[in-house]
Amino acid sequence: MIIERDLPIPMDDGLQLRADVYRPDLAGPVPVIMTMGPYGKGVRYQDHHYKPSWDWMTSRHPDLLPGSQRRWLTWETVDPEIWVSWGYAVVRVDSRGAGRSPGFLDILSERETLDYYHAIEWAGVQPWSTGKVGLNGISYYAINQWHVAALQPPHLTAMIPWEGAADTYRDFFRHGGILSNKFLENWYPRQVLSVQHGNPDAPPDIWLNESSSGPEELSKEQLASNRLATLANARARELEDEWYRRRSPDWSKVVTPFLSAANWAGYGLHPRGNFSAFTNAASEHKWLEAHPGRHEEWFYLEYGMKLQKRFFDFFLRGEQNGWDGEPRVWLHLRRPFTEAVQLRKEEAWPLAGTEWTKLYLDAGDRSLAWEPPAAKGVTSFAATVDHLKWTSPPLESETEFTGPLALKLFLSSSTVDADVFVTLQAFAPDGHEVEFQGTVDPHTPLAQGWLRASHRKLCAERSTPYQPYHTHNEKQPLIPGQIYELDVEIWPTCIVLPQGYRIALDIRGSDFARENGDAGSPHRGSGPWLHDDVFDRPAMIFQGTTTLYTGPEHQSHLLLPIVPNRLSRESDTKDLGSLTELDVKAG
Repeated sequence: MIIERDLPIPMDDGLQLRADVYRPDLAGPVPVIMTMGPYGKGVRYQDHHYKPSWDWMTSRHPDLLPGSQRRWLTWETVDPEIWVSWGYAVVRVDSRGAGRSPGFLDILSERETLDYYHAIEWAGVQPWSTGKVGLNGISYYAINQWHVAALQPPHLTAMIPWEGAADTYRDFFRHGGILSNKFLENWYPRQVLSVQHGNPDAPPDIWLNESSSGPEELSKEQLASNRLATLANARARELEDEWYRRRSPDWSKVVTPFLSAANWAGYGLHPRGNFSAFTNAASEHKWLEAHPGRHEEWFYLEYGMKLQKRFFDFFLRGEQNGWDGEPRVWLHLRRPFTEAVQLRKEEAWPLAGTEWTKLYLDAGDRSLAWEPPAAKGVTSFAATVDHLKWTSPPLESETEFTGPLALKLFLSSSTVDADVFVTLQAFAPDGHEVEFQGTVDPHTPLAQGWLRASHRKLCAERSTPYQPYHTHNEKQPLIPGQIYELDVEIWPTCIVLPQGYRIALDIRGSDFARENGDAGSPHRGSGPWLHDDVFDRPAMIFQGTTTLYTGPEHQSHLLLPIVPNRLSRESDTKDLGSLTELDVKAG
């Protein structure tokens, strides 16, 4: 392997970004796997704030990445030892203002996206490159793939955005119009500002034996003046404006072949973007894959590695391995209280033949029923203190729920606004809740959704019955006591529930939480994606009383994606038995 550190990549404005390159010691050129981001190319996965994640991965998967000594791993990027041995060059670039690249730090900005364009084009013309560049990475390294693909760099050939948000407003900063502040308050200082270029307190780059943030040492005042105040902008911008839109992809211009890999339990950040890309991007060659597990887990497991290799071998190396004949949607079906999953391949999302089925809310007894209630009902709760739980009768047979969901509510508030937090749950006959290891939270429920009542305005062109799309371009305050109709988007789920299990719906005016009877502490069920900013949610508005209405005139209901006649198809279903037993054709 040939390793080159801190190579300069010139930008159109004269600034130079810095890159590390790992490539085979071969005479001929090879295709490229690239990432660019703000996490510091010189910060090892095994060290510093990433160490707990590394320890979790290696304790759970001690045979992780067989054939590699794991010497050059960084957070959420590919392992050079494996990919170089497969005949690829691996290029890691520090984005402008981060790590060892100087400049003004502005995450997910148009400037950063343009820089990525130039970096791709640089890699495409190097003497060791075939001119075919692929992008592959998790989270931030997936999000900015959507952005740069819309610029259509000539050398960008294929990409794998693994668990990557897309719509900066709806997926990332504001859920249903509500500021997702807690994640920003923790993630941005810990993972981005800690390696801002010139930060004297940045962790060391152990491969260069220098600072991971470059040779400059800037004061706190200089660092602050050399970056955008991202959280302050998100806090000040309640409605979607050009600032958000410039940080989101134009799907009509995303034509690069891609494999969009989503996590079923990533509520609060990524999976909505993966599903949106598949349904909206202009690319003729696109695939959707959905899996369970922790955020970074399946990317590095044997299944994920074989999947990535086969995709890139086809598009970057021209190997005729049959990838172009694969069905476009790969789903891993989840079942309660087991890590065993089933892979089933489909051709469309949402799935063809989905039976969109309504479960009606009845305020009289807090139930969910397959038929609308005959009598009207009214029930109220203190928005930030109480919650309402609605429960269905036992399922009469095994039932699969796979797809996006939506909730229609008829609501009034004692104040001029109300935030609605919706959580889909399921319970076994003995009362145990069905929950899964999420991307971060080990107690993730089946699905979640959010909506600020004053943001209830829908886009007529983009909304569907199963996925409401809110414009977020104007605020429509409530008149206290007046009833309003709300349509709440709930992010997609996948679960096969046995006969006798119950569906439950939790509705409240603050983040979902459940009490753990053993420890007496809340298990959030939504990880770090919390919404408690006092500026965005002032008490005088959001600590009122919320009232829900049901019955013939107010048919509040949950729309469920029931998938019939799929579970017995042996030809495309395989019982895994564990997270790593999937046999994926490697070509």
